[in-house]
Order: sequence, then C-alpha cells, then structure tokens
Amino acid sequence: MELTGSQILIESWKKEGVHTVFGYPGGVVIPVYDVLHDEKDIRHILVRHEQAAVHAADGYARASGEVGVALVTSGPGATNTVTGLATAYMDSIPIVVFSGQVPTALIGNDAFQEADIVGITRPCTKHNFLVKDVRDLARIIKEAFYLARSGRPGPVLVDLPKDVVVGRTEYVYPEAAKLRGYNPTYEGHLGQIKKALKALHEARRPVVYAGGGVILSKASRELTEFARLLHLPVTATLMGLGCFPGSDPQFLGMLGMHGTYRANMAMTHCDLIFAVGARFDDRVTGKIDEFAPNAKVVHIDIDPTSISKNVRVDVPIVGDVKTVLKKMLGLVKGEEWSDRDAVFAEWLQQIEVWRAAHQMDYDQGPDVIKPQYVVEQLREATGGDCIVATEVGQNQMWAAQYFTMEHPHAWLTSGGLGTMGYGFPAALGAQAACPDRTVIDIAGDGSIQMNIQELATVVQYGLNVKIAILNNGHLGMVRQWQELFHDRRYAHTVLSVGPDFVKLAEAYGVLGLRATKPDQVRGVIEQALAHPGPVIMDFVVEPEEGVYPMVPAGAPISKMLLL
Repeated sequence: MELTGSQILIESWKKEGVHTVFGYPGGVVIPVYDVLHDEKDIRHILVRHEQAAVHAADGYARASGEVGVALVTSGPGATNTVTGLATAYMDSIPIVVFSGQVPTALIGNDAFQEADIVGITRPCTKHNFLVKDVRDLARIIKEAFYLARSGRPGPVLVDLPKDVVVGRTEYVYPEAAKLRGYNPTYEGHLGQIKKALKALHEARRPVVYAGGGVILSKASRELTEFARLLHLPVTATLMGLGCFPGSDPQFLGMLGMHGTYRANMAMTHCDLIFAVGARFDDRVTGKIDEFAPNAKVVHIDIDPTSISKNVRVDVPIVGDVKTVLKKMLGLVKGEEWSDRDAVFAEWLQQIEVWRAAHQMDYDQGPDVIKPQYVVEQLREATGGDCIVATEVGQNQMWAAQYFTMEHPHAWLTSGGLGTMGYGFPAALGAQAACPDRTVIDIAGDGSIQMNIQELATVVQYGLNVKIAILNNGHLGMVRQWQELFHDRRYAHTVLSVGPDFVKLAEAYGVLGLRATKPDQVRGVIEQALAHPGPVIMDFVVEPEEGVYPMVPAGAPISKMLLL
C-alpha cells in the first residue's frame, strides 16, 4: 500500500496506540494537518504555544503511563519545544515530539523558518532523528516510540522535512525495533539481588529511598508489598510521591531540601539506604560529604549511568525496578525474614521520636489565608481522589508537603528542571488522558502566567481543569531566599502589577472565583469542584509565608531551618 509521508505518520501513530496529539500547525506540517482533518481515531488538541504542547504530552504520559505525542512546525515552532523536552528529559518521561523541517534540499541554506532542531535538542533528548527519506519514516517512528518507552524512558524528537511528509512510498510498519548497541537490562543480576537482601538482613537501621523510577516502571504495588512485609520505613523524592501510600504509618514523607524532619534525620542516621529508582540528586543529598555517613547503599536502577554517579554504591543492581522487586519478594517470604518488626523495633521507635519532635505545621489565624491551609482544604474536599499538577516554587513544595499522595500517576511536577509554567499544560494533558478524573493545578501567581494562554485550549476542548492560584504577589521561592540570605532585599521578585485573575478567567469564558479570608476557602473549592467546566480559584494568601523545613544550599540535610 503506497502512502504519503503524512499518511504514514498518522497510520504509525495508530499502530503505537496513540489516541491524542497536542500540537500547533505551521507551513511545513500543513500536509500532516490536512490528513488529520479527516481523522476519526486520533484527537488533535490545538494548544496556544508549542511549549504547552510538549508539557501537555508530558502530563498525558505521566497520568496515563503511555507515550505522549506532540506535533509542531519548523523553526520557532520547533525551538519552542526545547523547554518541554528538557523538562521531560530530566524527569525521564516518555514522549515523542514530531517537528516540521524545511525540505531536505534547503537544509543548511538558512531557509525561511529553518532551525537545526536535531543539533539544538541533542543534549535534552534521549535520542533524535532527522528523516531524510520517506522510505525510512515508518522504521524511524517505530524506533522513536520504542526508545521513548523502553529502558529509562525519555523524550525523543523526530524531525520531518517537507519533502518527506509529501513523498510517497510503500507502507509497511515494522513489527519490532532493532537498534544496535541499545539493549536495556531488565532482569537484574541474581547474585547482586542476593547481596542486596543479605545487606538488608544484616541492617538494623534501614530506609527505603524511593524515586520516580518506581512510578515509571509501574512498581508501586511491589514496593508497597516489599516494605510492608519487612516493616521498612519509606521515604520518597519529589518525583516519587505516590509510589507508596502517603498515609501509611511507615511513610516518612518527602526527604531533601524541603523534606520532613523525620525523613532527613532517618536518612542521616541509617545504616542502609535501599535506593529504588532514584538518582541521589543534590536536592536530596544536600552536602554530599555528610550525607548518610554510616550507611551502606543498595541501588536498583535501570540506568547504569545513574548508579554511583553522585553517591558511592555498595551493591548496584542494574535492572527494571518492578522486575527486581518481584524477584526480591520471591526470596524474602521465608522464616528467616519473619522477625523484622522486632529487629527494627529500636530504629522505628527513634523515627517516631523524630516524627513527634517536628511535625509539618503552620498557624492559620482568622484573617489571612495561609497557603498550606488551601492545599489541605483541596486535599480534604477531594478526598485525595484526583490528579494534582503543580507549577514550580513555593506552590510546588506546599503541595508536596500537604497534599498527601496515595497513588501513583496522580502527581505531576517538574522535578529535575524546575520549569515554571509546567503545571497548567501538564494538567490539561492529564485531563485529556483521564477525562473522568478531577485534575487540579496548584499554581503560584508568577508561574501560572507563563502559560496562561492555555485557558483558551481548556475551553475549546472542554477540559475540566481546576486551577488553584496561591497568590502571594511575589516570585515566592526566590523571595524567600532573598529574605533569608540577602537581607530581605527583594530585587525584582515583587509582582506589583498583575492581572485580576477572576476577570482574566471570565475573558476566556472560564469561571473565576476568589477567596481573601480563611472562611471563604472551602466554599470556593466546593463551588469549583461542582462546576462542570474549567475554573480559576484565586486565593490571596500571606505574602511572606515561607516553605519549611528548608535545608540551606551547601548544608547537610540534617541541618534544617525549622519553624
């Protein structure tokens, strides 16, 4: 069957199970959009900025567990995807971005809307392709999706010259992708697994340190069973929230720069770190020389380059987290593991002392709304049964601290890159993936304005996203650092001029609500949740509220600033 490149693209998407594409048309991809115009099996969502298309594909992938897809044109359309690609790359999110390109004969001639997007995105993609011949297109699409979802997932870019999308060839979609030199290890070495379990059996003060890899490998059930079976305390990274039930007594909360006192103290004083799908980034370790000084380290990760990159590992296990944990579960159900509650009794008692010493707390008075209170009320009103996206900054940390996550694939946040403007389009993508779920974007008044234009998108496609703005009139996290370390010199962090978010919402045809007093908060939330369409909730909160605990830059995680 002979098809055009554009038809091959659409048919290949169907073969890969793609149902939704986020995009923005332009000159060289018009032939693709012409085919999409009559397509019944794939929904295209027209965003208002290409960066938002990639974040939406990212949110779609995180919420659904499938590969997200975006389609953009050449030149500025392609370069506008870079932030979204870098965001997905840092957080290992499986997306494939298709960018238009000038005809192959014009590449390198400074043609109109030409950009070397393959060169530009090489550092922030798992892999990228420039398709030079329509006969290679089906194979490359197969390889792109395989690369995006296999091994350590990540973003892949496919650059499509104009002559490729209009060219014709016989269409045969490959049954499998074969890439020389790319063979991810899934099983995990049995000898290393037994060494890890031996170290765990000998430990008296162990901590399970879980990261986003647990969610990416869909291993939350196995991790939870493993930890409960052996009575292990569990802490999670920002990216790992939801991989272990947040209300479980064994959960210590998030660790690191804005982690809980008990989690950071447990990590500092443990004798074994059982790291699962995490990468020991600087926000977790703090001062590396004083991080868990007396601990052995077991590290399970599918990416061998993540092991011993930042912290020396005693027992490395290269493999898929889910597969490795299944093997471990099969090995620890014998009699010799039945006394773990007694073996760890003293350690668990010490953790309870730390838990009681410093609870997550704030003082909510009758006059001024505290942002933590808003997050708690969102949690109570939804019962936690929703998908939460965040922007970046104080809003993100308050959401992580006070919105207890019980399940995987329900927490969408930019962890590695820390991208302001991520949350709203990610929420849009999650709502497209899960139309029957409540989706909330917890935002700051600074970051929400980075992609506020996507209000038009949620209205056009009936995407029922609820935006909760913690409006403190500042670029809050930077302001907090200026308060603590720069003598309260608020250099260019005061948002003295900003939109009336209620009127802005109404201008887009969105319901806008506002709360200025604590006793108005719950009513606004309930009204928003009852509304059948998208909503902006503007919560005017304490302007100088800080995020605590906080580990100052360069300090060990045991040296927290507490309130």
